[in-house]
Amino acid sequence: MKKRTNAMVAIVAMVGIGLIAAYGPGAPAGAAPHPGVAQAAVDPADFTTPVQNPYFPLERGTVSILRGSEDGKRLINRTTITPWSKMIQGVSTTVVNDVLYEGGALREKTTDWYAPDNSGNVWYFGEATAVYNNKGQVVNTEGSWEAGVNGAIAGIIMTANPGPTDAYRQEFLKGHAEDQGWIVARHQVAHVPYGKVDQVVRSYEWTRLEPGVVSLKLYGPGLGIIREKDVAGGTELLELIKVEHH
Repeated sequence: MKKRTNAMVAIVAMVGIGLIAAYGPGAPAGAAPHPGVAQAAVDPADFTTPVQNPYFPLERGTVSILRGSEDGKRLINRTTITPWSKMIQGVSTTVVNDVLYEGGALREKTTDWYAPDNSGNVWYFGEATAVYNNKGQVVNTEGSWEAGVNGAIAGIIMTANPGPTDAYRQEFLKGHAEDQGWIVARHQVAHVPYGKVDQVVRSYEWTRLEPGVVSLKLYGPGLGIIREKDVAGGTELLELIKVEHH
């Protein structure tokens, strides 16, 4: 296990070095190692005729349910694409509610704001997150951010045509929200409780705020995330079991 963790940290380090070499230490939120990927500056004109991304669909009324575990505790994650929108930096974003239950009790509730651009890149404009204790009380809102507020910068959550070596910041508020993603494979096949999924995109995702933690994520066309699993620094596993349309 130690060797695997060290290997993953080395991979993360190499990707980070590659981004810095290409863009400098202040690499923009949407930075990627090849052209065609949206950059950090938000221009509302780029969101006038948004193209939906099959690997991060935002069809309103969709509910995705993932099941798994962490440290021996049962997890259920329910993501709802709401009919609501929120205007951020002149862009109409889709409001997505994400609720995580641990052993049947509410553990975390997050409201995320996403918007696809005219090319099909899906941008991440922020989140309002809250962690709950066993009494149902909010004990932590760390990680909340909104693009354009206190220096926070919108990022890319999924590129328009995802493929190996796409690397990008997903969010940025220094010291609070610094998730990054690196796509390593496409055209994969995966089996999850929901069923067999073809044309799967595989990525590694991490944050510089927790340098020893790396998550493997699989995205299915028309489904979004179908599996997420800690491969270093944690034990969380979630897999898609059901998709509902309301």
